[in-house]
Amino acid sequence: ADVVQTVTGGLRDLYLRKLLPLEEHYRFHEFHSPALEEADFENKPMVLLVGQYSTGKTTFIRYLLEQDFPGMRIGPEPTTDSFIAVMYGETEGNVPGNALVVDPKKPFRKLGRFGNAFLNRFMCSQLPNEVLKSISIIDSPGILSGEKQRISRGYDFCQVLQWFAERVDRIILLFDAHKLDISDEFSEAIKSFRGQDDKIRVVLNKADQVDTQQLMRVYGALMWSLGKVIDTPEVLRVYIGSFWAHPLRNTDNRRLFEAEAQDLFKDIQSLPQKAAVRKLNDLIKRARLAKVHAYIISYLKKEMPSVFGKENKKKELINKLPEIYIQLQREHHISAGDFPEVKKMQEQLENCDFTKFHSLKPKLIETVDNMLANKIASLMNLIRQEESNMPTEMVHGGAFDGTMAGPFGHGYGEGAKEGADEEEWVVAKDKPAYDEIFYTLSPINGKISGISAKKEMVTSKLPNSVLGKIWKLADCDGDGMLDDEEFALAKHLIKIKLDGYELPGTLPSHLVPPSHRKPFQTAE
Repeated sequence: ADVVQTVTGGLRDLYLRKLLPLEEHYRFHEFHSPALEEADFENKPMVLLVGQYSTGKTTFIRYLLEQDFPGMRIGPEPTTDSFIAVMYGETEGNVPGNALVVDPKKPFRKLGRFGNAFLNRFMCSQLPNEVLKSISIIDSPGILSGEKQRISRGYDFCQVLQWFAERVDRIILLFDAHKLDISDEFSEAIKSFRGQDDKIRVVLNKADQVDTQQLMRVYGALMWSLGKVIDTPEVLRVYIGSFWAHPLRNTDNRRLFEAEAQDLFKDIQSLPQKAAVRKLNDLIKRARLAKVHAYIISYLKKEMPSVFGKENKKKELINKLPEIYIQLQREHHISAGDFPEVKKMQEQLENCDFTKFHSLKPKLIETVDNMLANKIASLMNLIRQEESNMPTEMVHGGAFDGTMAGPFGHGYGEGAKEGADEEEWVVAKDKPAYDEIFYTLSPINGKISGISAKKEMVTSKLPNSVLGKIWKLADCDGDGMLDDEEFALAKHLIKIKLDGYELPGTLPSHLVPPSHRKPFQTAE
């Protein structure tokens, strides 16, 4: 924990001393993102849920927490009409938006700029829940289709989402197997996550309501829809399942849903461990943008005439902004991906007085360059130290504990774990069939040679690297030959692999053949 504090303190210190002066000098906060505060560095990892109405966002939170939270409303109609920050608190209760943005301990103070229309639709729901000790979850209003809500929301919905996207650790986009269309507002919302692609995960919810054939079509349609909205060459990770605590309607894909839920849980559970790296990553992104912004503003200042024709020159410069970008890229060797969106920048520059901009101060830029080149590297080393020294910090409680241990833990009683809690050797039930094959291989003194075993084992068509591992596990006494029990074990391990399970690294005690068990094992 001390190292986490050191990393957090180091990040805050770097920001205040090195980056903030550059941001303030070139009015970065008016154009891009408000200044970071103490709570932005100290807060727990946050998960933002976004999706169209009735895709199961609030139900998903309830599923993770395994309890209701204050202010929760669930229904088929658009119910959640507010942004709800679900956070840990010793007592249950709600904190309204206006009170929330003046609390210095919460990372929401800068949301005040979106005005009362937003703050009346924002609240914090606090409750003592084990899951919330490690992460906070942000529930967003269900996105509707059409123009209505864009006009009647009274605040810029996409701007608010962008504000959250810059500060959260995970953005989960929820889709319903019956509602795959991406409405105009949803499309705008996804586009507002530009630059945060590494944080996005997609959940295809309510997948138990369709059969396997329909699910394949639904998945294909979803990937096609997403491809039109998200401009990345990589395919987004989509988790398929039914995220609520009700019986599955269609159990054909139960194993798939369990494996997908497990993967999603692992992803969310790893957030506390990766929080420091994420904050560091976001600070680097911010520093690069602040640098580019300083170059743009100082260039515009340099080009302004001192006396006449200021207004005309301003219009000309705004129109020429794409060319200015290209010029600055060449001049300062900056990648095009670091520049803000041209159209948005042009709109913001319309209302600015260019004469009040500052000219370039190389010292401020040098300070940030030095921070990126040297200081960040030493913080990265600190984080690595912390990861190697500390026990792995994971999310616990709620649905996360249900998948950990016991007979309903993921993979329990399957593959190499089959028969772990049975008295009898699990291979025994198939041993008569394996014995028939064993005796056709001409054993000498009850054992077959490696060559004879190989002839039989290669019929499985598994690659030699896998068969080599199976041989190592099955040859319990390491004499280079297999007796009938070792041979049966080898066949059992081949069957495990052919059924799609992984082989164990070392042979579990319940798979050791009875005649090869040490006395204390049989005594049990």
